[in-house]
Amino acid sequence: MRGERLGIHSSSLYILAETSLEEILKAVQDLQPAAIVVDSIQTVYTDQITSAPGSISQVQEVTAQLMRFAKGSGVPVFLIGHVTKEGAIAGPRLLEHIVDTVLYFEGEKGHTYRILRAVKNRFGSTNEIGVFEMKDTGLDEVGNPSELFLAERPQQSTGSVVVSSLEGSRPILVELQALVSPTGYAMPKRMANGVEINRVSLLLAVMEKRLGLHLAGQDVYVNVVGGMKIDEPAIDLGIVLAVTSSLRETPIDHATVVLGEMGLGGEVRAVSQAELRIREAAKMGFKRCLLPERNLAKLDPIEGIELVGVREVGEALDAVLV
Repeated sequence: MRGERLGIHSSSLYILAETSLEEILKAVQDLQPAAIVVDSIQTVYTDQITSAPGSISQVQEVTAQLMRFAKGSGVPVFLIGHVTKEGAIAGPRLLEHIVDTVLYFEGEKGHTYRILRAVKNRFGSTNEIGVFEMKDTGLDEVGNPSELFLAERPQQSTGSVVVSSLEGSRPILVELQALVSPTGYAMPKRMANGVEINRVSLLLAVMEKRLGLHLAGQDVYVNVVGGMKIDEPAIDLGIVLAVTSSLRETPIDHATVVLGEMGLGGEVRAVSQAELRIREAAKMGFKRCLLPERNLAKLDPIEGIELVGVREVGEALDAVLV
C-alpha cells in the first residue's frame, strides 16, 4: 500500500517479510541484490543464539554476520535501528561500534523537513548533511536549505534575526526568533527550541551583567525556525540581538545577517569559516553582515554585502538597534 502511494513500481525492488537471518541470507544468495536494507536490526535473530531478538548477543551476532557478508560480497548493507525519545539508537550501543558508518535521520514531528547527518564514518568525512522535505510522494532533496528556511520570514518583526550556521561544510542561513514578555510567575520561564537551553541561560546572564538589562522579571522564549537544531556558538550574538530586539520592541533590519560567539566578558569572539558563511548570505541577497572584528581583519571585501566588525556586545547593539 505504501509503495502504491509513493508511486513505486519497480521490478528490481524486492521486499522480504522475514526475521530469520539464515532465511534472509539464503534469499540474498538467490537474488544477488545491489544493496540490502534490514528494517529493523532489533527484530532479526539467528538460530545460533538462543536469546530473544533485540538482546545484546542477538544484535551483536546478527550485525557481525551481515558485516562479514557485506565485506565478502561487496554488497552494501543498511541496518535500520529504532531510536529512543532522546534520539539515541535504542538497545545496546555496541551496534554503533560494529558498523562502518552511522547515519541519523532527524526531524521534528510538526515539520516536513528531515536532516540526514553522519555521526560516524570510517571511510570518509562526517562533516556533511543532507536536507530533505517530506511530501506525499516521499522525500525530496532540498537543494538550497537557506532559501527554504527563510521563505516565511516576516518583515520588520521584533525578536527576529538571521544567523549563519555551519552544518559540516555547508553554511545554512536560518531565522532565529526570541520573545520576551513580563512573567506572571515567581520564577521566570526560560524555554528554547532548536538551541541548548543552558547556552541561552548563560547568554541571558551575560546580558544582565554586561548590558545592564533587567531580565529577572521576564519570560524568555527562543526558537530556531524550521525545526533545525544548532549547537555551535556562532549563533550566540544572534540570540543576544534577538532577545534584546524583543525586549526593546525594536526590529532588526531584515537585510542583516549576524554571526559571532559571545564570551562571558561580553566580548564577541571569532568564528570558523566566516567567509563561507558570508558568501552564502550575499548569495541570498543580504546587504549587511555583523561579525567579530577579528574575522573582519582577515577578510577581503565581499561584493554585494557590507561587513561590520564588532569587538563587544554593546557595539553590536548600537549597530543594529537604533
